[in-house]
Amino acid sequence: MSSVYWKELGSFFSSLTGYMVLVIFLLVTGLFTWVFSDTSIISYNYASIGQLFVIGPIVFLFLIPALTMQTFAQEKQQQTMEFLITKPLTDIQILGGKYFACLTLVLLAILPTLIYYYSVYELGAPRGNIDNGAVIGSYVGLFLLSGVFVSIGLFISSLTANQIVAFILTAFLCFIIYFGFSFLGELPILYGKWDDLVKYFGVEYHYDNISGGRIDTRDVIYFVSIAGLFLWLTLVSLGRRKW
Repeated sequence: MSSVYWKELGSFFSSLTGYMVLVIFLLVTGLFTWVFSDTSIISYNYASIGQLFVIGPIVFLFLIPALTMQTFAQEKQQQTMEFLITKPLTDIQILGGKYFACLTLVLLAILPTLIYYYSVYELGAPRGNIDNGAVIGSYVGLFLLSGVFVSIGLFISSLTANQIVAFILTAFLCFIIYFGFSFLGELPILYGKWDDLVKYFGVEYHYDNISGGRIDTRDVIYFVSIAGLFLWLTLVSLGRRKW
């Protein structure tokens, strides 16, 4: 699995993909967190970097599909998938290497935002006047969310050889699984009766819970289960060649 991991990570940084993910994420989140007056930290009278964790999932809705669209689709397009599976590697090892390589790149994009936290920590009055629990929970939630989005992207990429189709379908499915249940719960036929239950099945509900500083095992299990489901579906998709 390590060989696939380093191969994928190397391919990200041997092209513009890896650098674009890092630059775009930091640029967009930086603008919304510090520059744009409606969301800027400077415009508020309390120390918080909550804006980062509001805009972060929206950026990932487009950035992660762009990252994962090439994982399997490019292999099929360049007809290197057959070469890969002839190696002494199981489907689980191939999938694990690609999955953790994508997660590593996402983590490398998230880590520099700790500068935002440090800046607010130092500039707060008094110094350190920031909800550390909420910040830790938000980072954990953002990473778990990225794990779900990456698993969805790998699944979609395993279904097609067209990278553009993989990007569009991944972005659409990530949007549905993140926002769809919240929108569905607001329908008049469900509102006030089943809205809480419907929203509970959506990613946004559990992400908001963790972002509030409440790292509940039920929310963690939810994220791990959804990611595990799509990884299993990816294995099924890869196994089609044996049918």
